Amino acid sequence: MRALAQDLSDLEARDLLRVRKLVGGLQGPEVLLEGRSVLCFASNNYLGLAADPEVIAASEAALREGGASAGASPLISGHMDAHETLEREIADWLGCEAALVFGSGYHANIGVIAALAHQGDAVFSDSLNHASLIDGCRLARATVRIFEHRDLADLEEKLEATEARRRLIVSDSVFSMDGDTAPLQGLIELAERYDAWLMLDEAHAMGIFGDEGAGLAASRGVGARVHIRMGTLGKALGSYGAFVAGTRALIELLVNRARSYVFSTALPPAVLGAARAAVRIARTDGARRDRLWRNARRLHAGLVDSGFRLGPLESTIVPLVLGEPRVALAVAHRAMREGVWAPAIRPPTVPPGTARLRLTPIATHDDAQIDRTVRVLTHAAREEMT
Repeated sequence: MRALAQDLSDLEARDLLRVRKLVGGLQGPEVLLEGRSVLCFASNNYLGLAADPEVIAASEAALREGGASAGASPLISGHMDAHETLEREIADWLGCEAALVFGSGYHANIGVIAALAHQGDAVFSDSLNHASLIDGCRLARATVRIFEHRDLADLEEKLEATEARRRLIVSDSVFSMDGDTAPLQGLIELAERYDAWLMLDEAHAMGIFGDEGAGLAASRGVGARVHIRMGTLGKALGSYGAFVAGTRALIELLVNRARSYVFSTALPPAVLGAARAAVRIARTDGARRDRLWRNARRLHAGLVDSGFRLGPLESTIVPLVLGEPRVALAVAHRAMREGVWAPAIRPPTVPPGTARLRLTPIATHDDAQIDRTVRVLTHAAREEMT
């Protein structure tokens, strides 16, 4: 066990040791962090639905009706009316033939890629894809080709060179650490030109893009041209779990071959009830989505006006890149002392030299909270970087 202690000591020496923070109360614009109220810019609860009374009431009703657990995996006795209903509603929302609910986005991504790509096939993955997509590629027995981030020329060169039987292109639609978006039209055209499937991870786009919040592909009118669309229920939708949507044949195959689906206990009814309510709100409450985007624009503009160099705002994620882990930690700690929670994101989550604060405003932040956060971060950065 001394080796484990040495590993931890090494992480700490490189400013890469991670420590959990104890959060109390409801998830919202302010949270109790280890007993202290702080402004929260660390959550993926983009629409503020995790604490929404309608979502909570739907979860309570589903708990009373269906109990605390599904009791088994979906192919044994765990597939309940609540799962079937949510899957139908998601398919309708995305305009797909069918959908399948998974235990998490991680379960969905590793399950789909490993189920579809086998020996003799090839998977083409963006270099900044989420860890769950990377691990799905590792679990598949296919050849994996990594293309440079959002580089369509590099992807095409790799597609041209392959003799694989099947080809699967995998990309986030919104990249979780940089907040930039995939070159969706180009990915679709390359998939069609080279007879490849396209899988799009819409985890950070669902609920946020489009008139009904159905994701980046839907907002650009190309949803039908994306073969596999994954989304999560635990970010903008404020619940837990994930889904995959596509053709009925795709879903039937995943029911049989996606090991992370087949061999996991199905989601409990209370989670499904919350998710159904959240989907309904996301589809109909455009004002909530407008507030989220307004808050993101206000935060981004405020930081730029304060002298920070930021890229263009492509999503509601605002990355404040500070460089080395030590600097990012110091700025985050100073901001925390002033009541703003904006955690430092360090390697291996992001590339070396790009440690950052990943700022995520939510729809229920108000203008005063956004402006206060800009002031606190500006002061913290100036103190630590001068």
